Amino acid sequence: MQLTIEKYNPDWKKQFEELRQELEELTSTLHTDIQHIGSTSVEGLSAKPVIDIMIGVNSEDDLDKIPILLAGNQYVYYEKYNEDMPYRRFFVKLKAKPSEWSFPEQINKGDEIPEKLHDHDLRMAHIHVIPVGSEHWLRHIAFRDYLRTHPVVLTEYQKLKEEIGKKKWKDGNEYNDAKNDFIQDEEQKAIRWYKDNKSRI
Repeated sequence: MQLTIEKYNPDWKKQFEELRQELEELTSTLHTDIQHIGSTSVEGLSAKPVIDIMIGVNSEDDLDKIPILLAGNQYVYYEKYNEDMPYRRFFVKLKAKPSEWSFPEQINKGDEIPEKLHDHDLRMAHIHVIPVGSEHWLRHIAFRDYLRTHPVVLTEYQKLKEEIGKKKWKDGNEYNDAKNDFIQDEEQKAIRWYKDNKSRI
């Protein structure tokens, strides 16, 4: 598949705010911290036009309270990813209810992901639910803020995204794997920088 990589769009901030308000209402029974992450959260950076959102919860005990709260609201829950990433719950927000494309609302371990569900043109957002204060929460926030404040690194990342954006990929996961070496290297620098500068950010 050929993924659509677009130049930075200021409307991505507005789209995030609208989604944040919706998610705050849906998860109002829990204490959450909802953050815009990923490339669409960094001004000047090209990205797939799909908003990455991280919902922070108090503890791992709260992770499995989220799926029922999002059910029936254009979200597909990828329960099958829980085994490999037990610290996270992952959802895709679609542009219409899953039933309009005959998609299930939940994809369990052993289920095949419908081929058409890999189509990013059908997606509005990726939702990552992670405990606040965990190493995984930290690395997402640190990398975002590092890119926002380090233009040389942002430029390097932009060039990489432009290169791999021209290629065809099996799915979004394969595209993400192509960025993995760069991200992992820069994340370590970002985490050290973030810990040293957190009080000034």
